[in-house]
Amino acid sequence: MFVALLICLSLVLANVVIGVYTERKVSAFMQDRLGPMVVGKYGSLQLIADLVKLLLKEDIVPKLADKWLFLAAPCMIFVAIFAGFAVIPLGPGEYLQGSQAQIGVFYLLAIVSIDIIGVLIAGWSSNNKYSLLGAMRSVAQIVSYEIPLGLSVLCVVMVSQTLNLQEISTQQGIFSGHDNYLFGIKSLGIDVTQVGGFLTWNIFRVPFFLGVFIIFFIASLAECNRAPFDLPEAESELVGGFHTEYSGMRWALIFLSEYGMMLLVSVLAVILFLGGWNSPFPNVGSVKLANWTSGEPGSWSGAIWGFVWLLAKAYMLIFVQMWVRWTFPRLRVDQLMYLTWKVLTPFSILAVFLSAIWRMLMI
Repeated sequence: MFVALLICLSLVLANVVIGVYTERKVSAFMQDRLGPMVVGKYGSLQLIADLVKLLLKEDIVPKLADKWLFLAAPCMIFVAIFAGFAVIPLGPGEYLQGSQAQIGVFYLLAIVSIDIIGVLIAGWSSNNKYSLLGAMRSVAQIVSYEIPLGLSVLCVVMVSQTLNLQEISTQQGIFSGHDNYLFGIKSLGIDVTQVGGFLTWNIFRVPFFLGVFIIFFIASLAECNRAPFDLPEAESELVGGFHTEYSGMRWALIFLSEYGMMLLVSVLAVILFLGGWNSPFPNVGSVKLANWTSGEPGSWSGAIWGFVWLLAKAYMLIFVQMWVRWTFPRLRVDQLMYLTWKVLTPFSILAVFLSAIWRMLMI
């Protein structure tokens, strides 16, 4: 478990370097620009220059701010998000499995919700009306979108019959102790358990889970305050949102948390819907692609293969998050609330009902 937590900490820190540079290049490509090009080859050292700049910047605390709460808020946001990685299984077996908590899903949703308190404290303690307005917007948005996100997670839990993230991952591959049938329909009689690959992922095991995955992904964008759900940080209206008064490394810590949250929700989406650490390649006749690209369970080779697949899928989703940001315009506040309360929440409630029916009739 200690090795897994150490890897998670390194991942969160490295993810900022990779994420910020990639986002700059992705946005530049989509807007027919070059992006960072001056500092280092292809601008590869730009992040180091930015880090040095932030380290040398003065840590300013507004005179009328609540000093201790103002200083504590960024740390609270980061700790809440980083603590969520404690239950993430980075691979099969015992080497990279995290804490293996039996209520991992419940713990993850509960601990990550604490970042809402940090956001509200950051805005309120700044004693700035724009910061407070940004914090209130952010809290309203996150609380609202947590409902469809939580219901979409509940669908997977109902079908999988477990809150353990490692077990949910295991059920979606060739090492599953349960029988997996094509499209989850037992009456077809096509057992794909030993075929593995993408055919045993949850979005294929339960056909309507593709829609549930879309609901989860949209809600996760709102949880991360990512465009088109970045209304709490709308520069044209709020200067900079709840973090307007922050500077230097405390400002950087808030954005470290944002990119950490992007990675966390992407990894969670992969575990719940996209097979977790299982290989995407199926066994085709005598060509055992799933076996060759999975390794032996409980071995270091299996753990490394699983870690590679989990990260590859997660960064694919992070790329989609960046793609969405630089493609869609920002939503108005009424559109944002309409989407969650009148579209995503009713459909997620319907998905919970269908999951219960599917569990009773098909499994």
